[in-house]
Formats: sequence, C-alpha cells, structure tokens
Amino acid sequence: MTAQALLTIGFFVVVLIAAAYPLAIFVARIADVSPIRGVAGTVERFLYRLSGVDPAQDMSWPRYAVALLLFNALGALVVFAVQRLQFWLPLNPQAFVNVSPDSSFDTAVSFVTNTNWQGYSGESTMSYFTQMVALAVQNFLSAATGIAVAFALMRGFARRGAPGIGNFWVDVTRSTIYILLPLSLMLAVIFMSQGVIQNFDAYKDARTVESLTYPDPKLDAAGAPLKDAQGNPITEPATTQTQVLAMGPVASQEAIKMIGTNGGGFFNANSAHPFENPTPLSNFVQMIAMFLIPASLCLVFGRMVGDSRQGWAVLGAMTLIFVVMAVVANWAEQQGNPAIAALGVDQTHSATQAGGNMEGKETRFGIVSSALFATITTAASCGATNATHDSFTPLGGLVPMWLIELGEVVFGGVGSGLYGMLIFAIMAVFIAGLMIGRTPEYIGKKIESFQMKMTAIVILVTPFLVLVGSAIAVTSEQGRLGIANPGPHGFSEILYALSSAANNNGSAFAGLSANTPFYNSLLAVVMWFGRFAFIVPVLAIAGSLARKKRIEPTAGTLPTHGPLFVALLVGTVVLVGALTYVPALALGPVIEHLQLHAIH
Repeated sequence: MTAQALLTIGFFVVVLIAAAYPLAIFVARIADVSPIRGVAGTVERFLYRLSGVDPAQDMSWPRYAVALLLFNALGALVVFAVQRLQFWLPLNPQAFVNVSPDSSFDTAVSFVTNTNWQGYSGESTMSYFTQMVALAVQNFLSAATGIAVAFALMRGFARRGAPGIGNFWVDVTRSTIYILLPLSLMLAVIFMSQGVIQNFDAYKDARTVESLTYPDPKLDAAGAPLKDAQGNPITEPATTQTQVLAMGPVASQEAIKMIGTNGGGFFNANSAHPFENPTPLSNFVQMIAMFLIPASLCLVFGRMVGDSRQGWAVLGAMTLIFVVMAVVANWAEQQGNPAIAALGVDQTHSATQAGGNMEGKETRFGIVSSALFATITTAASCGATNATHDSFTPLGGLVPMWLIELGEVVFGGVGSGLYGMLIFAIMAVFIAGLMIGRTPEYIGKKIESFQMKMTAIVILVTPFLVLVGSAIAVTSEQGRLGIANPGPHGFSEILYALSSAANNNGSAFAGLSANTPFYNSLLAVVMWFGRFAFIVPVLAIAGSLARKKRIEPTAGTLPTHGPLFVALLVGTVVLVGALTYVPALALGPVIEHLQLHAIH
C-alpha cells in the first residue's frame, strides 16, 4: 500500500464531503412538500396541470407503491419498443438494425431498474435515438425513483400520526427537474471541456499507420450478427487499414450515467474509453459524481428528522466501510501477480516490478485510480468501469463483488443506498434491543413486528435472488456455456453477474458471455425483483412509521448518533454480508487466491 493511494483516498473523501454538505441543504428544501416559488415553481405546477396530478394529495404507502410500479412498468415498455423499432426511427446514421427481443427485454428492465446491465456493445448496437430517448431518459427517471423512495422513508421517520408518505409524482418530478437535470448539465459541460465528445455526426473512418487483422462478425440476411451456441459472434479473419471512430451525444449521457449512479456507457468500454473518460481530471470528477447525491442524502435525512447527528452517523458508517474496502482493493492490486515473479526472468519492466497488477487497466489512470474507481462504482450501485474487473487479482476482484453483495448500502445508488442503510439501522437497533431486553427504538419510533417482518424481506430478497440465480446458472448447460474461464474464476464470473443484477449494479466480470436468451431472461427477472421486491417493503415500513407517534428518549434509549451506534451499524452490515455470502465467495475468489499462491 503506497502513500499515493492513501493520499488519493483521503483527498477523495474530503472533496466528497465538502461538495455533499451544501448540496444536502438544497435537496432538503426539495424534499419538503411545501410549494416551490418563482419561475421554477411555475414550471413545476404547469407540469402537474398538464399531467392531471394534484400535488397536494398525500398518498398512503400502497397508493405510492402502485404509482411507482405502474410508472416504471410503462417505462420498460417504452424502452423495449424503441429498441425493437430503432431501424425505422430517426437519428440512426449507422442504420443499426432492430435489437433482438431477448436483448431488448433485458436492456429495458436493466435501465428502468437503475441497473444498466449491458449485454451489448453500445456503439455497434444502439442508435442515437435509442441512446437518448430510451436509455438516457430512463437514467433520469430510474434515479428519480430511487430518490423518491428515500424521501418517502425519511418522511416515515419524521412524521407523527400521518396517514401518508408524500406524493410519488411530486417526488419524482422534483428530483428530476431540481436535482438531476441541473447537476447533469453542469457535469456535461465539465466533461466536454475535458474532451468527451457530444455530436450527432456519422461515424468517422481514420486510416491507420499499419494494417490490422481482426475477426469480422458474420451477418445474417437481416444484417444481424450470427452467434454460436455460447452466444458469441461467429467471425472470419479480415484485414484493414481503416479504423471506425464512433461518434455521438456522449457527454450528456455520461453526466446522468454518473450523477444518477446508472453506469450504462455509450461505448462498450464504458469509462475506460477515451471518448467517455479522457483525462485524470474527468476520472476524478466521475468518481465524485457517483457518491455526491448518495452522500448528500444522508445529511438530508438528518435535517428532515430534526437531528443532523443522525445523518452524520449514517454517513460515518458508510465512509468507514468504504475506506477499508478501498484500502484492501488498492493493496491487493499493488501486490501484482505472483505468477510473473515465478517466471524467473528479468522483471525490470514488468507490471509486478513497477508496483502491481496493470492488466486490464488504462495507463492514464494507473492502479490507484482504477482500484478506487472499482470500489466506488460497486459501492455506489453504479456499474460504470474504467478497468476490467475480470483482470483484477482474486482479492482485488473480491472487494467490488462483496460491496455489491452487502446490498450496495455503502453510499449505494441515489436514494437506494440510504434507504438500504436505514433498513440495516432498523436491524441494528432491533439487535441492540434484544441484548438489553427493551423494545427497539430508532429516531423516536418503536420498531415492532411489522417493521421487522418487512426488514427481513428486504434483507433476504437479494441474497435469495443471487444464490438461487447462481445455482440455476451453474447447474444448467446453457448457463455453463457462457463461462470463458473454467474453475473457480468461472464460478466467480457467474456469482458476480447475479450479484450485480440482483443489487442493481450493472458491472460485470467480462469473461462471462451473457448476451444469450438464457442470461438475458434470467438477469432481467433478477433485476426486476431485485429492485421492486426491495422497494415495496421499504415503502410499507415508511407508511407504518409515519402513522406512529414519536416517543421521547429515556435513560434506556440507545443513542443512534454516536460512535457506538456507528460501530454497531457497521458490524450489522458486515455480519449479514459475511453470513450470507462467505460460503459462495469461498468457492470463487477465495479459493482462486489460495490456488494462485499455492502454485507460485
């Protein structure tokens, strides 16, 4: 572990908190149900009249949940339809064909659930129209949905004897036009200043200095690539001295991809592509953007419940876990690969001698920024990548995998990270209550049987989807056909894919060929229930808490704003993650690490 890595992690945390605090003050005003004045308020009220929404209507949690589910189901249908019709729609200068039904289904669910799992190469599959009207729009709306749920749960803690938890249409509208749109516009300008492209040009042909031999995909009569039984394109050798440079409206999509913790890149290489992430500065801004709203929402929570210390405690627990995981990831990647040292050759210029494992990483970012980016994107439920996680060392790859499997509550996605961590807070006070023989309380609300039943569903639903989905994949022939690497690493590829889908992350170990009808269908189902089977119980908890009266703390009340509670909360998160996933992790990255060092 180098001093550079420690300084980089420390600097990142300082900049993040400095940016999140003022944003939290603004977002707290947006979360308030009182009307917004001025021009912005006029525009907001016009949108409500246009859509027939009564902003003053306070929804019960079942009505809030129904509105949310219908809204997102309609979004999935629109994204599916646009992909299936893209050949006949405008802004398609490359004349891309319609996307296959199974890939369209997978992608539609993926973007609606804020997962942004991509089984396709964006620059060779999606038209500009599809990228903007279908995918980028859902980047905004799925992120706004997460913020809306977080607002609803905050109101559940803050309100006393109230029948409702707010208005979904107001929450999603305000989250979009006051938070996501302005921040995305600002980020897009910053990215363009760094060299991220933004245009509607046709793709450019550039003549290369040397000729290149490459595998050329075979196409069927409709122009779609032919695939083998594993879902890989069928190719034939070809030679060229021309390189096609993809163009497009990248900066605008890159901005909401990061600030909304979506992760779906315009290009297949995602944030490793120089047109998406050209400089170390753009890379650092992207990392800050992923954590900015999740960090600020912690502080918004403290302001809404009337005790800012509560928000700082939640933020402190998230930060503590994140820093430890970032240190472990950097340490593991800086160790390098012992197989290189075992070769017994001159290593003056090897990656190991230079300070670690550079395989799968961009030289313009290096090991520290790549390992830190991987930690952030999997902690933030984002899924954007600036390096190949499949090329990390076994322990380096274990860090992003386990952060996903913890439920992505270490900052997590916009909104989803906070309400996920608050569920763990409820579990923590319940455990503390059992130890001292008292009815558990959290922020003046008694935690009783209904809240604990819903908490159990929330905590168990994603591990169930991950482990059952992984079992289906490894025991079925179609699932095993997608594995590129045999042994424990192949199992890790499947476990990572199902963990990423169920927890709505979207990153992957690239060795798994997942763009097949089997994986497109399996992952889509897992993504949908991983998102909404989680959200509905959270809304039920919010509704039940809002109806409760607030009780005053007594001498026996557990303080939930100090170091003791932070330690209890961290322990609960880690313990649940360890008990749930350690057996599966032992079959993948752990045994792979032991084999690697045992051989060399």
